[in-house]
Amino acid sequence: MIRILFLCVANSARSQMAEGLARSLLGARASVRSAGSQPSQVNPYAIAVMAEIGIDIRGHSAKSVDSIDPTSVDAVVTLCAEEVCPVMAGKVQRLHWPIADPASDDAALSAEEVMARFRVARDQIKARIVDWAQRLERETV
Repeated sequence: MIRILFLCVANSARSQMAEGLARSLLGARASVRSAGSQPSQVNPYAIAVMAEIGIDIRGHSAKSVDSIDPTSVDAVVTLCAEEVCPVMAGKVQRLHWPIADPASDDAALSAEEVMARFRVARDQIKARIVDWAQRLERETV
């Protein structure tokens, strides 16, 4: 079993969606967590777009990367694009998937436009996880 940690800044959207997706797609093949360098709260739009595909992340909470024991992680996936990603110390496999932050403070965006941004991020993350899972499967055969 691989132990995966998804990281972004607020641990509110991308890393939370990645955690939910990886749990759903990888099942017992992985232990999955997420964290951030400046944790806030799980974004309601992230919860909504995950519910659209049958994944419930309502019980998730934002966590600090400082609360994660580096020896409990095999792989760290950073999801930051334009912001500075948190760093996880230790000997781990490191992957960087630059996914644009779907959250926006732009009041000109409608709720549907924000939902569309979250759907794009969700689908990009899902495609990366599916690809990674296929590579992991080939490596263990």
